[in-house]
Amino acid sequence: MSIQRSRSPFERLRQRLDRTCARCRECGYDGDDAGWHVTTSGRSVHYRFVCPSCAGVETREVRIEAPRR
Repeated sequence: MSIQRSRSPFERLRQRLDRTCARCRECGYDGDDAGWHVTTSGRSVHYRFVCPSCAGVETREVRIEAPRR
C-alpha cells in the first residue's frame, strides 16, 4: 500500500475540506462531484465550494504574511 503525500500545506487543507466540509450547508447535498476549488492572489489563498445542486457558495481564506525579521 502506498502513502500519497501532498505537495503543499494548501493542498493538504483542500483535501481536508473535501473530506470534512463537502456537504452543502444550504440544501444538504453531499455527492462525489462536490469539492473545494483553490485560487491564490499571492497574499492569500482562497478556497471556494459551489454546490452542484443549489449553487450555494461557501468560502474560506488563508492569509499569507511575510516572515517577521
